[in-house]
Formats: sequence, structure tokens, C-alpha cells
Amino acid sequence: MPTYQPAKLMRLHFSEHHRYQGKPLYEAIVQKCLEMKIAGATVLRGLEGYGGMAQIHRSHLLKHDLPTIVTIVDSAENIDRLAPVVEEMMETGLIAVSDVQIRRIQKSKVATIG
Repeated sequence: MPTYQPAKLMRLHFSEHHRYQGKPLYEAIVQKCLEMKIAGATVLRGLEGYGGMAQIHRSHLLKHDLPTIVTIVDSAENIDRLAPVVEEMMETGLIAVSDVQIRRIQKSKVATIG
């Protein structure tokens, strides 16, 4: 039977127009995760959503303001270390942390193109 290990899943919810030090917030967060040697981070762009202000975020003809989610998985210790850093980077948004069970799958090396 496969062995899974306890971990934490952090989800950061904000709008794609949010910035940190002049760059898109999601880019800054992924870069910070890399610097802090966090196990993994993925950015997802939503089609539509709303948050605490009950304002719909969606793509319009003249304005794009899609919801963005950054998903981060790592040990509880590393998520606890990361949490105050990303909280400081965010002006508004939502941080959700859940307990998860993980198992890394790596059957062979992935070939690169080029």
C-alpha cells in the first residue's frame, strides 16, 4: 500500500491585477517560494469569481480582472515559515491552509525539448 506523508496545502486567492513591487503578485510569490526553497507552487487563473467585497472578477472587453489562485504544497514547517511572508506581500485577498497527504511520483526523468 502506498505511503503518504502529511503536508500542508496553501491557497492564495486574489485578483490578477494585484502587484508587488511593480510585478504581478503571482510572479512575485512564485519567485519568493523558489528563493525560500518551498517544494512547489502553481498559479491558476480562474474564469470568474468573487470574494469578500462581492465584486465579480471576470474578463471584460476593455478590462481583464480574472481571479488568480496560487497553490503551494510543502511541510507544515515550511508553510508556517512562508505564511507571514506572503501575507506581507498581499494587499487584499484570502489565504487558506489545509492539511493534506502527499506522495511524490517520479517514474522516470522527463525529457526536455530543445
